[in-house]
Amino acid sequence: MLSIKENKSKKLEAALADQLKKDLESELVNEDELFVLADYDEAAAEKTGYSNYSYWRSTLQVFLKNKVAVFLLCLLAALLLFTFIQPYLPGQYPANLINNNPQTGKQLSNVSPSLTTVIATAPAGTVLMAEELKDADGWYAVHNVVESLKARTKFNLIEYGEAWCRIEYKGKTGYVKNNFQTKLKLPEDPTAVPYESRSNFKLDMYMQPEDYTNDGTALYVKEDCLTLNGDGTATTSDEAQLRVLPSENAFWFGTNNIGQDLWSRVWSGTRTSLAIGFIVAFFEALIGITVGVLWGYVRKLDRILTEIYNVLDNIPNTIILILISYILRPGFGTLVFAMCLTCWLGMARFIRNQIVIIRDRDYNLASRCLGTGTARIIIKNLLPYLVSVIMLRLALSIPSAIGNEVFITYIGLGLPVDLPSLGNLINEGRKLVTSETLRYQLIFPAIVLSVVTISFYIIGNAFADAADPKNHV
Repeated sequence: MLSIKENKSKKLEAALADQLKKDLESELVNEDELFVLADYDEAAAEKTGYSNYSYWRSTLQVFLKNKVAVFLLCLLAALLLFTFIQPYLPGQYPANLINNNPQTGKQLSNVSPSLTTVIATAPAGTVLMAEELKDADGWYAVHNVVESLKARTKFNLIEYGEAWCRIEYKGKTGYVKNNFQTKLKLPEDPTAVPYESRSNFKLDMYMQPEDYTNDGTALYVKEDCLTLNGDGTATTSDEAQLRVLPSENAFWFGTNNIGQDLWSRVWSGTRTSLAIGFIVAFFEALIGITVGVLWGYVRKLDRILTEIYNVLDNIPNTIILILISYILRPGFGTLVFAMCLTCWLGMARFIRNQIVIIRDRDYNLASRCLGTGTARIIIKNLLPYLVSVIMLRLALSIPSAIGNEVFITYIGLGLPVDLPSLGNLINEGRKLVTSETLRYQLIFPAIVLSVVTISFYIIGNAFADAADPKNHV
C-alpha cells in the first residue's frame, strides 16, 4: 500500500507531464529555423591562421624608441634636403664663383668666416671720399685717405698722439698712424710740436683719426646713408655700416685662396659626396645581394663564384681604385664605376655565408617538398631573415664610399676641382691646417663629413637591432 504522500507526489508528476506535453503540442518548433548555415569567407578563414603581428610595423616601433637614432635620421634628412635647396636660397654665392673686389679686381682670398660683411661703422657726420660703383646698384666705395705718402717723405708733425699724429703735407692736414708699422722719426720729446718728421715706410694720411679702409682698399656703403658734397666727398647722414664688399651677403664659412665662397662649396660638396655614397650603396645592394643569394642557395654555382671571389678579393681595393682612376679620365662617373667594381664583394660573401647556415632548415625543406619555387623561397624564407644585417652593411657602405672618395681625391686622382666634394675640400684644407687663421677651410668640411659618417653608423646599428625579430614584442 502506498502512503497518501506518495500518491499525491505521483499525481503531481503526472499532471506536470501532461501539461508539458500539451505545451509542446501547442508550440510546434521547426528545427530548420534553429540552425542557419554561415557563408564561407576564404579571406576570413585565412585570417584565423595568423595573428595581427606585422614584422615591418614592429621593426618601425622598435626603431622609433631609439631617440638618438631618430634624431640623427631627421638631421641627415634635413641636411640632404638643405644641400638641394641651398643654391636657391636668397643671398647665396655660386659654388664656383670667384669673388673679386670691384675696385681693385683682386680676389677676396682667405676672407675669415663671418656672419656679416660689416667691418666698420662710421658715425653720422663723418666725411669720406666717395666714388659711385658702376656695376653695383646703390653702392659707393668710400675711404678717408686724402694722401698716400711714399717711404721717407718729409712732412710737418703739428700734433702728437700715442695712436695718431696730426700732420701737414703740401698744404693739406690729416692724421697718420703712430705704431711700429709706420716707424715715424720722432725727436727725444715728440710732444714739442711742430717739427719735421718722416717715415721709413709708405703711409696713408687720413681725414680723421680713423682707418675707414680694408687693408688700404675702399669699403662700401649704401647710397641712402650718404649725402654727397659735390667735391668727391660725402657725409654720412646716419650711422653708416661700412662693408668689405658691396653686398649684405656674408661669407659664413669664409673664402678659399681664390675667393670662392666656402659655405656654398661645402654644401655643394656634401651633395656630390652623398650622391656618390647612395649610388655606390645601391649597386652594392643590387649586385651583392643577388650574387650572394645565388652563391649560397644554388649549390651548382658555389664553386665557380667562390673562385671568382678569391681572384677579385686578392687584389687590394685601393689598387683597383687607383688604377681605374688613373687609366680613365678623372670624374664623377669614373669614381663611381671604380667603387662599384668591387664594392659588392663583401656584401655577397656575407649574404652567402648567412644563407648557407639557414638554407637546409626545416621550413626551407618543407617549402621545397611542397614544390615552392626557388624565387619564392628566396624572397619569402631567406631575405627576411637577413634584413637586419643587410641594412647595417648598407648604412655603413655610404660613409665608406665617401671615405674612398676623400682618399682618391687626396692622392690627386679624384674629382676635378670645379666639382666640389668633401674630398676636394678636405684635400685643400689639410694643406692649411698649420695656419691658425686658415685652418677653418679644413674644419668646416671635416665637421660635415664627421656628422654624416657618425649618423649613418648609429642609424645603421639602430635599424639592424630593430629589424632583429628577437627584439620584437
